[in-house]
Amino acid sequence: MVQALPVLRLLRLHYPKAYIAWWIAENLADLLREDPDIDEMFLFKRSRYTQPACWPDIIRDLHAIRSRKFDLVIDLQSLARSGTIAWLANGGMLVGLEDRREGAHGYYDRATPRPSQQTHAVDWYLQVLTDLGIPITGQFEWLPRKQRGVEKIEKILPENQPLILLNPGARWENKRWPTSHFAEVAAFLAGDHPAATIAILGGKEDNSLAEEIQSQAPSVRFLNLAGKTPLVELIEWIRRGDVMISNDTGPMHIAAAVRTPVVALFGPTSELRTGPYGQLGNVLRLSLPCAPCMKPKCHWPERIACLNRITPATVAESASRLLKSPAGKYSSR
Repeated sequence: MVQALPVLRLLRLHYPKAYIAWWIAENLADLLREDPDIDEMFLFKRSRYTQPACWPDIIRDLHAIRSRKFDLVIDLQSLARSGTIAWLANGGMLVGLEDRREGAHGYYDRATPRPSQQTHAVDWYLQVLTDLGIPITGQFEWLPRKQRGVEKIEKILPENQPLILLNPGARWENKRWPTSHFAEVAAFLAGDHPAATIAILGGKEDNSLAEEIQSQAPSVRFLNLAGKTPLVELIEWIRRGDVMISNDTGPMHIAAAVRTPVVALFGPTSELRTGPYGQLGNVLRLSLPCAPCMKPKCHWPERIACLNRITPATVAESASRLLKSPAGKYSSR
């Protein structure tokens, strides 16, 4: 979702008077609510789509989409579900990615191949625009500031107080760096930067991880935000951060989008394909024969060695380097 936003920004720059809509998962809608480049959102209600009693609602949603008579429909997810909805939209032209995972490319009038196996997802999405003759420029704000989120943070954290962010969650278990490692890094950074606040991010499902980190570093005063920040506030917390230590997951991409320095921990996935855009030099990974395996479960004899062997000392050193960098937010406070 976050990695697709540059496509939206460039479409609006190229077609300033166009009517642009986005079919979006209901739980992510706040990301685009009141966005200046969006005219309408169609909500994908995942749980309702599987219930026969709700199928009339789905048909009504599809009629609403088709009634707009879109000239161009772009599918950047390229899954069976998104491809089907994009095709049913019945637009003038349907374009997407030449991704054969679920056969969605069969729906498209034009499919854009990945330039190489290691092309970053953002660059692949932008290639779709290049194929359509739309120029690529960096003259846009990836995630515009949401003032209501800023005001909430200002009530909690003084403007001049440094902020270190920990993001221990990830959808795949084998993308999660151990909580004991996060705790050790937090203890080191708290000692080296005593004026800084150390906050733990995540959804409700990550609260247990946050509690583990807190219990393993009792000397550190944490700000536990896991499960306590709506999406709009989460974005502004990340924007406010001076450095973020993160697994390969959504908030990491938000950090890249708002240009917060991020130490990104990679194991089973490829940073070249889905790393923090513009910050691949801040990625930490080990050279093991099994990694990146691109699999949601670890089958290596030493379980999750690709992540577990990244030492807290290495991560703390990288985070401190970013904090003290002349270009960093912390050093300018």
